[in-house]
Amino acid sequence: METLNTILKLAAGVGLFLFAIYLVEESLKNLSGRSFKLFLQRITKNNIGAVVGGTIVTAVLQSSSMVSMMVLAFVGAGVFTMKNALAIILGANLGTTLANWVFATLGFKTDIEVIAYPAVCLGGFLLMAFGNRKTLKYLSYFLLGFGLLFIGLSFMKTAMESQVQHFDFSQYATMPLVVFLLIGFGITLIVQSSTVTMALTLSALHAGAIGFPMAAAIVLGSETGTIIKIVVSAIGGNASKKRVALGNLLFNITSTAVAFVLLRPILLLITDVFNIKDPLIGLVTFSSLINLFAIVLFLPFLEIFTRFLERFFKNSNGSTAAFINHASINEPETALDLFRRETKYFIHNSMLFNLELFKIDTLQIRENDDFKIINEKKNFFSKTEEEKYDFLKQLQGELHAFYLELRTKLEGEQQAELNQLISAVRSSMHCVKSVKDIGTNITNLRHSSKDIKYNFFIHHKKETENLYVQLNAFLSEDKKVSFEELQNIFDSIQNNYSSALNNFYTEAQNASIEDIDITTVINFNRELFTSNKAILMAVKEILLEEKQAEYFNEIPIYKT
Repeated sequence: METLNTILKLAAGVGLFLFAIYLVEESLKNLSGRSFKLFLQRITKNNIGAVVGGTIVTAVLQSSSMVSMMVLAFVGAGVFTMKNALAIILGANLGTTLANWVFATLGFKTDIEVIAYPAVCLGGFLLMAFGNRKTLKYLSYFLLGFGLLFIGLSFMKTAMESQVQHFDFSQYATMPLVVFLLIGFGITLIVQSSTVTMALTLSALHAGAIGFPMAAAIVLGSETGTIIKIVVSAIGGNASKKRVALGNLLFNITSTAVAFVLLRPILLLITDVFNIKDPLIGLVTFSSLINLFAIVLFLPFLEIFTRFLERFFKNSNGSTAAFINHASINEPETALDLFRRETKYFIHNSMLFNLELFKIDTLQIRENDDFKIINEKKNFFSKTEEEKYDFLKQLQGELHAFYLELRTKLEGEQQAELNQLISAVRSSMHCVKSVKDIGTNITNLRHSSKDIKYNFFIHHKKETENLYVQLNAFLSEDKKVSFEELQNIFDSIQNNYSSALNNFYTEAQNASIEDIDITTVINFNRELFTSNKAILMAVKEILLEEKQAEYFNEIPIYKT
């Protein structure tokens, strides 16, 4: 009966610990917002920066799996190169060991109740009193998670201590270390958290149930156990995602195998050279050394390793999407970030389509670093007019399909932003359709021998080019443009519509022009007015905050 109680207490400790990890991850993920993603994107210009970035972000978020899943989504969307993604993952593996140091010191060296109980009390109070406020809600999640981590650790520790008193573990001391390696792999495979495996191992080591070499072997096994979630996530993804997952798997298997072969010398290094006599500190030192060793081993050869991985898997993706195609709604913040990029990509290509119909040089817009390579890979520039239009229609459909899935995972400000983005997609497609509908009018006016019609076209061509260059500059800088700036652009579009029409009427009174030509000009003017306002509506959804963007919703679609 005593053994059963101990097992149940140990299981309860594991359950509490897993729940606490979830609360801490959720709180830090939501409190950090996009800052860590933007930080990663800024710092990953080289391999060293990518490793440092992966280490820092994982040390704060305390989930190498979360960071790895985010990296998978970004590399699948082409945001990160495969080489930098692999460097980030190397850093993430090191960053996750920070929690081990916290557990080994605070969890076993101090009075846990002094830390845990006040945190749980304060977290519960804040959640009940201010749970409707996002910041306080996730702050309470963090406090609850932080406290429950140590309470769960306490359960595991006391359960192990109790079991040692009633069970002779010495009979397992002669078992091969490879058995403990497999135990570590198996536990991590089941709970999908190397942090939990480390907490259990620290508890067993502290209680004297296992020795230092056995504990080190278990930790080694846990290094590879966490990769399964990443591998499963990459199944069905594009070739880049599969290659990164394979690279991560090879990282872990290689470093685990080498460390296992050199296990005895490494342990002697820790105990005799570093003179670390505390087995708990020795174990977390071992964990950090292994991941540091993996960085030293692989970082100089990442370029070669990347080329090796490129031999595997082939891209067979017929999707038009550049970013959301392999995003997971189970990582809603990352998915929202990729949806934002996809929306900008859609607006960018919508602009290119319209400018090309006007025979306007698109080089200035086409050279956008974020989208040029993507369009080259998708052969967008070599497509015919109809093929480009079909491309945009398909991409709009993929965006809407993804929107319907993602909207159920978001709430509050994030859901409002998602709604703005899908509104931008609709407006952008409206803009494209309006210009496509007057394609024959554009050809007619551009090739007209009558000055009144040709000059009317040239005037609008210049106005359209100026508008698109201005809007593209706003999008490229990704800054919050003032309401007044966009209002001025809207007024310019409005005034151009009216003045162009009035000037045409004035000139038509003194020129020989057929009725059908008048109809062509009026139709062209109205549809272009509709299109220009639609593209402005699309851009304002990206650039303005929700409340300010709503003011533009009262603008009429077109004038007659």
